[in-house]
Amino acid sequence: MQSGLYVAISAQVALEKRLSTIADNVANAGTVGFRATEVKFDDVLSGVGKDSVSFVSPGSTYLSTKSGGLKQTGNPLDFAIRGEAWFAIDTPAGSVMTRDGRFTMLETGELVSLEGYPVLDAGGAAIQLDPLSGPPEAGADGMLRQNGQPVGAIGVFAFVPGDDFVRYGNSGLVPSTPPEAIVDRDDVGIVQGFVEESNVNPVLEMTNLIMVQRAFENAASLIRQSDQSLGEAVKAIGT
Repeated sequence: MQSGLYVAISAQVALEKRLSTIADNVANAGTVGFRATEVKFDDVLSGVGKDSVSFVSPGSTYLSTKSGGLKQTGNPLDFAIRGEAWFAIDTPAGSVMTRDGRFTMLETGELVSLEGYPVLDAGGAAIQLDPLSGPPEAGADGMLRQNGQPVGAIGVFAFVPGDDFVRYGNSGLVPSTPPEAIVDRDDVGIVQGFVEESNVNPVLEMTNLIMVQRAFENAASLIRQSDQSLGEAVKAIGT
């Protein structure tokens, strides 16, 4: 009976983690550039033969690689990435990867994110524009031009978040290893005047939320029944 209790408790721990990720996904369904968090679980076997008991692991998180839809804004300082790549911004936590391309230009000409963090080029340097020449024109390769002259290029980077990644802000990710700049690749590019929407499907996530809540309640019911049966067995032995 105690094994049943432990199995149910391990299930609740796993379901609680899944509930947290679903709630975070739903909360960020409207966040530009947000990639949904998924959780994978493994069976943990205790004992051998007839005495073996299968538990569920607490689970490890990973990032959904599905791209969000592109939304046209018409803003020349909005950018979206075509393909599997990331922008880089310079933050107090170091270089942070993001798919949120809503940038702005300071009076000094520096290209920054909405939070005011410098946008980096392929070499890891901040992008400096001419503040008197207006918004730049961007090519598919990220090259920025003002008055027909190249003034810089937005860097795009290859980055694999891996398991149990660390978020920074709503859609940023802190890389555990230095990201690699992408150059001369036809499958990766930049689209000006667009932003990438969150890849979260709110309807699907709400359905998952209901299913996980029901599973959590079933596990709690199993714990109560097992505890009651154990108590009755102890009483019977005592008498």
